[in-house]
Amino acid sequence: MGTYLLKRFLNYAILLVVATNLSWLLAVTQLNPRSLYEISNPPIDPVSIENNLRSRNLSDKVPLSERWVTWSSSILLEWDWGQSPRGGNVGEEIGRRIWVSVRLITLGSLLGVGLGVLIGTWSARRQYGLSDRTFTFLALLGLSIPSFVIANLLQVLATYINDLTGTRFFEFVGETGMHGEWFGAQLLDRVQHLLLPTIALTILGAAFFSRIQRSVMLDSMNSGFVRTARAKGLTRSQAINRHALRVSLIPTSTYFAFSIATLFVGSAFMEIIFSFHGMGEYAVQTIQGHDVHGAVATAAFGGVCVLSGALLADFMVAWLDPRVRSAGASHSG
Repeated sequence: MGTYLLKRFLNYAILLVVATNLSWLLAVTQLNPRSLYEISNPPIDPVSIENNLRSRNLSDKVPLSERWVTWSSSILLEWDWGQSPRGGNVGEEIGRRIWVSVRLITLGSLLGVGLGVLIGTWSARRQYGLSDRTFTFLALLGLSIPSFVIANLLQVLATYINDLTGTRFFEFVGETGMHGEWFGAQLLDRVQHLLLPTIALTILGAAFFSRIQRSVMLDSMNSGFVRTARAKGLTRSQAINRHALRVSLIPTSTYFAFSIATLFVGSAFMEIIFSFHGMGEYAVQTIQGHDVHGAVATAAFGGVCVLSGALLADFMVAWLDPRVRSAGASHSG
């Protein structure tokens, strides 16, 4: 399996390099950092504008090939992703915001997919029963409501509970707030601020993955290998738990693995609503601010997430499906 994953990694790495360079070409031709200086009041001297842009490798008067060489060599030799038009190191900003997004997204996403798998499996085993119809209605309701609406509804409900109880149990502005000096106060404060975003992401994830798991679980339960297992003496529950569930987890895990990039870069609504300054918010800001280097770095980070998700999907498929492992071993041999 190691050889199989290594080959996949090399393929994805090549695609990542190509995609990052194409992102740079798109950003440098479509974004206009010069406009940020030209609209300043009072006006800035054109020579000063040009000097600032050249110092950040953003001048459109420098040949495209020369700018690409400067940009790529800075990354390869110094791991320097450049500066934003108004100053500020892009690499440092990305490094800080990544961990904000990790704290915001990880727990809610894992809880969402775990709960979704449980609900989907339960619903499939009780197809058309009362519990199946109830979970189907709730899942479709969760999928039909936009994420920012769910987040705002949770904030309204949390405010009502806080007012009703006379406490500040729910905190939903920023990562941290005021807290005491006693042991564990800072950790509790962070947990309070993470509670509502985690609930929102759990609801969204559970609604989505429960539908996927239910669908693939029903397909697995009606497959020939389950009937064969029943014919060999296994009970219905044994056949489902040992065979149908394992096979159904392959597409579900693949969906989750490939959603990693969307979770990190596409979480702008959650970050803006809950005032978490992470990668989703930064992706929007770089486009609005004509930040070429920031936009490219964000796209590269999204590509790394896709690569990681693809490798995770390959690993899950190889782990859950022995046929993939045996095929990989035969090819390597």
